[in-house]
Amino acid sequence: MITLRRLNRDEAVRYLGGAGIALNEKMNRLLEDCERELLSVIDAKFLYRVIDLPFDAIVKGRDIRGHLGGCDRAAVMCATLGAAADRLLRVSQITDMSRAVVLDSLASAAVEQVCGEADALLAERFPGTFMTFRFSPGYGDYPLDMQRTILRLLDAPRKIGLTLNESLLLTPSKSVTAVIGLSDHPIPRGRRGCAVCSLRETCAYRRKGSHCGFENTASE
Repeated sequence: MITLRRLNRDEAVRYLGGAGIALNEKMNRLLEDCERELLSVIDAKFLYRVIDLPFDAIVKGRDIRGHLGGCDRAAVMCATLGAAADRLLRVSQITDMSRAVVLDSLASAAVEQVCGEADALLAERFPGTFMTFRFSPGYGDYPLDMQRTILRLLDAPRKIGLTLNESLLLTPSKSVTAVIGLSDHPIPRGRRGCAVCSLRETCAYRRKGSHCGFENTASE
């Protein structure tokens, strides 16, 4: 289990900016209030499983094949903020849309933080291993329905209540599935994961909510 004590407001503000919302004193107070409320209901959980490659069940499409090139193992993982966070978002959408937008942005930042904690745990448990960044179904030509395979491999519905509906949407909605390549040998810079990067704390890409090389994944 992962406990979040603070949420990445800079990341949430980035999402808000994309929605055309500018910060002011009133918005800052709303951010603080929503952060407290969301932290009180988040039940963050994640699962992962390391599998040897090749493993045809998770390698569908050119992009994931390129992403895992040179890796001898892969970690399939999922993470979620839990059902209570979803309920809070749904209620706010009915009662106060401004609050709903802020809560949604904070929740998106929160699930990314949970994934970051999962990355760090993997790096700790496999010292000396080179890791790619997380590659999720829906990226490039990696089919969205691969989420079903990942959830099955992790037994996620039974273990943490994470499921997939007929529209291929995760439930709870603030959840993520992904594949991370693992290698005993250095991998191309554009595919390295943040958790094992020596520039992690000073990276300009991370400050912007991105990471190096992601845009070029399909051409590697």
